[in-house]
Amino acid sequence: MNNSRHIVLLPGDGIGGEVLAAARRVLELVAPFHGLNLTLSECAFGGSGIDVDGAPLPESTLKACKQADGILMGAIGGPKWDHLRGENRPEAGLLRLRSELGVFANLRPVSVPESLSHLSVLPAEKVAGVDILVVRELTGGIYFGTPRVQEADHALDTMVYSIHEIERITRVAGEWARKRSGRIISVDKANVLAVSRLWRETVSRLIQNEFPDVKLEHMYVDNAAMQMVLDPHQFDVLLTGNLFGDILSDLSSTLAGSLGLLPSASLGGNTPLFEPVHGSAPDIAGLNRANPVAAILSAAMMLDEWNFVDAAESIRSAVSTTLRNGLFTADLVPEGAHYQSTTAFTDSVITNLKLSEPVI
Repeated sequence: MNNSRHIVLLPGDGIGGEVLAAARRVLELVAPFHGLNLTLSECAFGGSGIDVDGAPLPESTLKACKQADGILMGAIGGPKWDHLRGENRPEAGLLRLRSELGVFANLRPVSVPESLSHLSVLPAEKVAGVDILVVRELTGGIYFGTPRVQEADHALDTMVYSIHEIERITRVAGEWARKRSGRIISVDKANVLAVSRLWRETVSRLIQNEFPDVKLEHMYVDNAAMQMVLDPHQFDVLLTGNLFGDILSDLSSTLAGSLGLLPSASLGGNTPLFEPVHGSAPDIAGLNRANPVAAILSAAMMLDEWNFVDAAESIRSAVSTTLRNGLFTADLVPEGAHYQSTTAFTDSVITNLKLSEPVI
């Protein structure tokens, strides 16, 4: 087994560099204790890519990403680049990167242990024990459809899905459902959109033919949003298209208490991409107030993908212990209350890592 891995780090903008630095500290400490030899390099991306190279995804960055074993991203965007349009915007760099890598399956886990349920904006008794996996299609739908037009008096975006795109993301959801409770809720807007009617028909057919042991339910996206707030326990694997998955996975952060707690993995291509769900939060950039949990847990998901399961679990356990001990970053406490800085919180996570002797 080859235990050497090359990771490209894309700090991006805003707090991206701060949370990625925290994840890097944890990774570099854990790796040798599990026989993993890491090489890490940083590349410009997003707004910083525009500043350095004139493009949100410089060609040198894209080349490095395609040659890497894994990519860990921070965050992109900010008011500095809000005046830019279309392919020149920082976010366009992320869309192109996903497309170039072919990572079509975005996994966003949301779990709320009872000990942390008080962090939610919802009543603790409503969210304690929630464990949801959002499986979001990532390279199709309205974010990538053409034509795309913005004129002075009108604009146009196009939502497109092929049967092939729907089938492959449904298979990912089916495989994960088998690992979990055997249930999928597929989200669409089939009462209005032709694309959603194709989505529903294709999902139903594939699950029936290839995953007959999996229970499938369909739900309109507006109802799904309401149900996530009213009764989140009914969800396990949530299968969605690109746009609806973007919205619902962000909504699911209310269950955990903050976007700063939610990691994600984008899989299916040659190089997997891992990133926190949160944005660049330019208002707190440089203040050592960012929550590094999502970035650290994204790094753990990377280790899982490489089958270094024990290493990943040691990181998750250390994060859970730190939070359970009542150490919270600014986004998890009331305004004016005491909080842990990004650096101090990361120090605590490192302290709570259970490490034995390094594997030679």
